[in-house]
Parts: sequence; structure tokens; C-alpha cells
Amino acid sequence: MANLRFQVVGEAFKKKPLDVIAPAERPYEYFGKKVFNREKMYKYLPKQVYEKMIDVIDNGARLERDVADAVAAGMKQWATENGVTHYTHWFQPLTEGTAEKHDSFIEHDGKGGMVEEFSGKLLVQQEPDASSFPSGGIRSTFEARGYSAWDPTSPVFIIDDTLCIPTVFISYSGEALDYKAPLLRALHAVNVAATEVCQYFDPNVKKVTSNLGWEQEYFLVDEGLYSARPDLLLTGRTLMGHDSAKNQQMDDHYFGTIPDRVQAFMKDLEIQALELGIPCKTRHNEVAPNQFELAPIFEDTNLAVDHNMLLMSLMKKVARKHGFRVLLHEKPFAGINGSGKHNNWSLSTDTGVLLHAPGKTPEDNLRFVVFIVETLMGVWRHNGLLKASIMSATNAHRLGANEAPPAIISSFLGKQVTELLDHIEKADSNQLAMTGKQGMKMDIPEIPELMIDNTDRNRTSPFAFTGNRFEFRAVGSEANCASAMIALNSAVAEALFNFKARVDKRIEEIAGRPEFAEGTGHTAKFHAILDVVREDITACRPIRFDGNGYSDEWVVEAEKRGLDIEKSCPKIFERYLDPESIKMFEDLKVMTAKELEARNEVKWETYTKKIQIEARVLGDLSMNHIIPVATRYQSQLLNNVENMNDVFSAEKAKKLSARNVKIIEEIAERTLVIERQVDELVNARKVANKITDEHEKAIAYHDTVAPKMEDIRYQIDKLELIVDDSCWPLPKYRELLFIR
Repeated sequence: MANLRFQVVGEAFKKKPLDVIAPAERPYEYFGKKVFNREKMYKYLPKQVYEKMIDVIDNGARLERDVADAVAAGMKQWATENGVTHYTHWFQPLTEGTAEKHDSFIEHDGKGGMVEEFSGKLLVQQEPDASSFPSGGIRSTFEARGYSAWDPTSPVFIIDDTLCIPTVFISYSGEALDYKAPLLRALHAVNVAATEVCQYFDPNVKKVTSNLGWEQEYFLVDEGLYSARPDLLLTGRTLMGHDSAKNQQMDDHYFGTIPDRVQAFMKDLEIQALELGIPCKTRHNEVAPNQFELAPIFEDTNLAVDHNMLLMSLMKKVARKHGFRVLLHEKPFAGINGSGKHNNWSLSTDTGVLLHAPGKTPEDNLRFVVFIVETLMGVWRHNGLLKASIMSATNAHRLGANEAPPAIISSFLGKQVTELLDHIEKADSNQLAMTGKQGMKMDIPEIPELMIDNTDRNRTSPFAFTGNRFEFRAVGSEANCASAMIALNSAVAEALFNFKARVDKRIEEIAGRPEFAEGTGHTAKFHAILDVVREDITACRPIRFDGNGYSDEWVVEAEKRGLDIEKSCPKIFERYLDPESIKMFEDLKVMTAKELEARNEVKWETYTKKIQIEARVLGDLSMNHIIPVATRYQSQLLNNVENMNDVFSAEKAKKLSARNVKIIEEIAERTLVIERQVDELVNARKVANKITDEHEKAIAYHDTVAPKMEDIRYQIDKLELIVDDSCWPLPKYRELLFIR
């Protein structure tokens, strides 16, 4: 084992960066080369079909079968010209990854030969076997039928020789078995709600789009070293390993020069991503050694989610080509920063207005205030649900670890916006007036001049306002962004619908008053909006927090404010089944109670299985790798002590052997403790496995199994410090984190 470790370390040192041949064109010229985007549709579809497809994509018009057939014909022509022989419905089941079943274009021609065909029917719908995908008991395992249905709003793309068609995935009885279906429903809900509110300020607004820009953090590890670590191979993280003497304490990796091998990987990845229409914008070294980040330009949320799922798959493929393995686990190494995926979220209108951006007129800024406050209302009412949307067995290692936001959802607004909301909340309504089309006059002269990035950032805030958007910083690097986006867009949609209903009611109540008569310079609409937004500023005050989210005092304060402070991952998932969560999702037609219950069954089962696998791997490594190596080294030391006694006097031998005797004793004590703890770990698993209820089983794994793993790790990490380096079987942190 020792020889294997040194061999893979040596090979890692020798590796050189691959030559990456970039296309002759500039990036903008090959961007979307492998995507059936609007440019391709315009070229390969008849004009009338193209116009109907644009109506389907932009306005949600019904896709007729004859249009689908024509689109399929044009799509097939483009695909075959690019060497495509197969097609697949590409979807996102509840496995946290993507799924695809490839079918070729070939069919019998009726004359003993073959012909290539691709119809609208095959484009629009497929029937993949759904029996082995997680369903949370929503269907029996012997009921295999499931349907994938094309999502025209996300462009078709080519991977290798296969045409990939983004789809939703539903059961035979109509329940969603994926992330895309509820995401599309949530995006529809926030579009309708936000459009209605926007029309108070601009009747020309007909559509509001949810935008997302994710920041993908990840680690790269040399493939040989990765293969020599069974824990990395099977769980995605190191279950043992003592800190390297040098890790990130010098902050010299952050924004540092990108190593040559990594630069070659990034270049190759970006070329392929751009060809697939993923608008890569930023790349850099992150804080921890071997940690990096890639971020794109903002896109429509649905497309951004698809692109992130596609990118994560592409990263793994390209990394292996360059002799790396990508680690997307939120906390692959103890003692250094883990990886997140900050979700930068905003809303924009079809008239080109960012709804979370300050405007140039007072009326624009009233709209800005409304959307800031109603976003906060959604986050306040459903802060526990939003935490549940980003929680997982893997992300639980990262949250609150002085490197990522704490597991308490709060929002940082910055000094200027905070002062603005405080002033509106306290100001007398007579101090504020509308003057026709001139907008709103306030007694705060700087309001029309609100500046983007007018304040510092708060890295401890899970949901921070950053000038013209909110940054949901608690999302994990391995996660499907759709989970957080379903909860966030639904919560904001509910808040906006509620706001609109109360404003309309208030307008009816005050519309007949003399002070709002024509020509007075006052409007009932303005005062109604102001009255309701003032109520909501007061109501959502508990979610606003500009201080240190890592402090113990904040936990106490957050509980007083009524925020969810639960830390247990299985218990956090319960927020999906709170009455207010079920009501919101059902009212918005995003998910039914049955779908929510099923998804929670999947979440609890997934949590249990992840901890179960980690526990089994740790037990195996402890008993079959660590203890044998430690005792073998112990035997070497015993032989040394015996030889000392043969050569020297008893007194001198005792003195010379004192250090070795101490190590022998420590190895004996620690290996005994490890053996006992592994037995306890196995027994804890056996007890938990007998629990039939998935919820209770997940809680048992969290409370009784996971803590024992940390105890075992402590003992192993201590052994690593005293066992001869040449004997230690697993690549160490200093090798995993600093080999290029």
C-alpha cells in the first residue's frame, strides 16, 4: 500500500498540461454551435413554423402536432449534418443528477432495409422506464410507466453523437418525478404575480422573467490520488485525514495565478461549454488549495438550471481527460473551506426593467421598494422552507462553518436600503405625495439617486441584497439549483399575490375620499401601495439582519425573532410539510401535498443512504487499512525496543527506547478505541436500519450514526501523525491539495 501511495504521488508530480487547441473563431462565433437555438430554428424551419415556435417559447402558446412534426424535421436535418445518430430525452429526476435513454433515428423501411426518422411525436414525448427512479412511494415499483415531455423553452443540444432534448418527467398518474416540472410551475406563478404588481407602475409590462446567475465552486484532485482514496471514490469526501501544515491560512491561493494544468482544463471546459450555449464569464482560484470557481452570465432561471446541470456533467468528463477528478461535494476536506454555488436571483420585465434595481425617478424607486419588501416577505414567511430547499447531507458539513452562511436564513440589505425602509416605515403618509406622471416626491432627496453597490457585502448572510439582485449564498456546490429556485420563486409569488390583493382592497376603501380627487396631486393607488408596503416593512423586519451571522448571539437573537434555527438535516426537511408550505405550493399549483410528501420520503431516504455508505466505508478503511498499518508499524517499533535491550544496558535501553515505547502504547490505545468505536458504529447502523419509517430512520442516522464517525476520525487522524509516513496507505492532505 505504501508503494502505491508513493507511486501515484510521483506520477502526479510528473504530469504536464495537455495542449488544448482552441477553435479558429472568436468565442462569440462558436457560442451555441451545438445548440438548436433561435438562429438555427430560423435557418432550418419554415418561416411560419419558426414564428409559431417563438410564440410557444415566449408566450406559452400551445404546441400543435403539425408544428412539432415540422420542428422535428428541421431539428433532425441540423442534427444529422452534425454527425448525430441518436436522440434522448434529457431530464432531472430526484437522484440530484440527470438521466437519459438514447434511441437511434433508424427504423425499418418496410423493404428489409433501414431509414432514419424523427417525428414530432418522438420529439414531444417519450416513455422511459420510471420504476427505478426515486418516487417516495408515489407509485409502486412494479408500475414502470413514466413520461418525459419536451420543454421548448430550453434549447435542444448535441453531446457527442446524441441530440439531447430537455424534458419534464412525470408519473403515469401525472405527479412530477423531477425538478423541472415544479420549477416551470413556480416560474409561471412568479411571472403572473409580478406582472400584476408591475402594472401598478407600467401597464405596458406583459411578462416578468426570473433570472439566475450561479457561481459554481469545485475542487480538482489528481486522478491517481483520487483513486488511491476509497473514501473520495465512494463518498465524494475524505472521511479521515489530518490537516496539512500549510493549507489556506496564507490566503495565497485566492485569486492567485492559475496552475498550468488547471488552466488547460479550464480552457477546454470553457470551449465545450460555450459551444453548448453556456455563457461562461468568470474563472479564478478560490480560497482553499485546489479550489476554483466558474460563473456564467445571467440567464432565464429555467435555462440557467439546465446549463448548470449540464456543466457539472461536462466538468467531470473534461477533468478526466486532463488527469483530474472534479469534487463537487460541499466539504471534501476538513479544516479548509468547502464549496458553494451562490444563486444570484432577480426579476426583470419584458420592457427591460430590473425589478430589484433602483430607478431614476421616485416612482421607479417606489416599485423598487415594493419588490424588495415583498421578496423579504416571502423569505420571512418561509425562511424554514428556504433552508430546507438547500439542505442536504453534504451541505450540512459546510453551512455555518465560518466559511459559508449559517443554517439560519436572514437577509442583509446594506445601510442605504435599510435606512430607506426604516424611513418609509416611520414617515407620516402626508410627507409623501404623487404628482401625476412626475412620480413620487419624498422628503428624502437622495432616494432618486440610489446607487448600485452602495454598501459593503456581508459574507455571513445567506440571502444578501447586492445592488440589483439577491444572492442566495447558502446553496451547495453539488445541488440542483432548481430546489432553491422552486422555493424562492414560489415564496415571492405568494407574497406578491398577497400584496396585490391587499392593495386592491385598500384602493376600494379610500378611492372615494375627497383628498384623492382628480387634481389634488394625490392618488388612492399611491397611498394604498404605501400603506401596504409599510405594513410589510414592519412585518418582515425579523428577517433583516446586517450583523455577524457566525456569532452565538445571533442564534439566540434569531430564535427570539421566530426564525428557524434547527440544525438537524432530517428535521429541517420537515418544513416542506408545514401547513403553510403545503398551502402555498397547492395554491400556486406548483406541487400537491402528495408530491411534497413523496419528495420528503426521497429526501429522508437519500440522507440515510449517504450516511450509511459513509459509515460502511469508514468501517472498512478503519479495520482493513488503518489498524493493520498501525499495528505493523507498532511491531517494527517493538522489534527496535527488543534490539535496544540486546545491545545496551537495561537502563540505557529504557532511556533510548522511551519515545518508541510511548508511540507503541499510543498506537495500542488508539487502535483499541477505534475497534470499539467501529463496533458501536455497526451496531448503531443495525438499530437504525430496523426502523421502517424513513423520517425516523433518517433522524436516527443523524443522531446516533453520524456522530460516531467523527469520533473514529479523530482517532485515525491522531494515528496519522505518529505512524511512519512510508507506511501510511492513503494520500495525505498535503499531497491531495498541493500536487499539480
